[in-house]
Amino acid sequence: MLTIKKDDIVKVIAGKDKGKTGKVIGVHPDTNRVVVEKLNLVKKAQRKTQGNPQGGLIDIEAPIHRSNVMLIDKKTNKTTRFGVRILKDGSKVRISKKSGEEI
Repeated sequence: MLTIKKDDIVKVIAGKDKGKTGKVIGVHPDTNRVVVEKLNLVKKAQRKTQGNPQGGLIDIEAPIHRSNVMLIDKKTNKTTRFGVRILKDGSKVRISKKSGEEI
């Protein structure tokens, strides 16, 4: 089971964007990295194309290692670790260690 999934709200706990929060827009489980909306921005040179006639430098979100972000509990609005609870039908759900509620 993945610890962090797309559309989760996370807080960066290490790096240049430490303390900022954002929404996960992509997960790369093979490299243990996540892409967070409007965080860890890097400059990328774009060539002139029909879709982008101006070209030039643009800001894009770069992946962050998943160990540098923590989930935010919806109830307490603070960072939390998570646990896994197995339901009666056999499915697994993530639960917050602070509030005990489903994430």
